[in-house]
Amino acid sequence: MNLKEKIRVIDNFPKEGISFKDVTTLLEDGEALKFSIDKIVEHLKDKNVDLIVGPEARGFLFGVPVAYALGVGFVPCRKPGKLPYETYNTKYGLEYGSDTLEIHKDAIKKGQRIAIVDDLLATGGTVSAVASLVEKMGGEVVSLDFVIELTELNGKEKIKDYDVMSLVEYNL
Repeated sequence: MNLKEKIRVIDNFPKEGISFKDVTTLLEDGEALKFSIDKIVEHLKDKNVDLIVGPEARGFLFGVPVAYALGVGFVPCRKPGKLPYETYNTKYGLEYGSDTLEIHKDAIKKGQRIAIVDDLLATGGTVSAVASLVEKMGGEVVSLDFVIELTELNGKEKIKDYDVMSLVEYNL
């Protein structure tokens, strides 16, 4: 299946010069959604993953069904003030700004094998921040899985020490 046909591209969003890859059109297509989840699950099935971690917000949309299909739990990484218990946090850079993510301090146990699932790999800032939090908690990051990779932003270079998989690549 050609997933690029299922992803809407919106130029100059959220600001001038950005070419936004909108996965809502992929999510609306049951066949494309199932195909995407199945491909990520196929990549992870032999990695003995204990938990899926997904960054807010689109990482939830893909991470939860992947966790379900693998029969493992899901841990959300959220924006500040959204998690009700004690958290670790980290600030990171985006392709068009910066942000902060938090994770519950008791969400990951030492030695657990973690796959991070998100919709998009751009500069690698978000996933690097999430991986850093997971490792700070004693988890082992065994895979980073994305629906989309923006290759010209060289995010893969920032995370070259990890197993990385993306379903679709775009050159800006």
